[in-house]
Amino acid sequence: MKKLAVVLIAIGGLLSGCVAYEPMDRGGRENRGERDRDRDGVSNRADRDRDGDGVRNRDDRRPDDPRRY
Repeated sequence: MKKLAVVLIAIGGLLSGCVAYEPMDRGGRENRGERDRDRDGVSNRADRDRDGDGVRNRDDRRPDDPRRY
């Protein structure tokens, strides 16, 4: 009985490593289905330049349009 319990615990331990996790953004927070407009790996909520045009959102008159700032 103890051998069976040990085998089941070992199998459970091996299978517990097979879990898919959501990717993290640069701030170490989970990216839970959030959008990433410029596809740089940082969600729009945490991204300082969410359209990827090189201008920070607070200085960008159009932070969602990469062709204009």
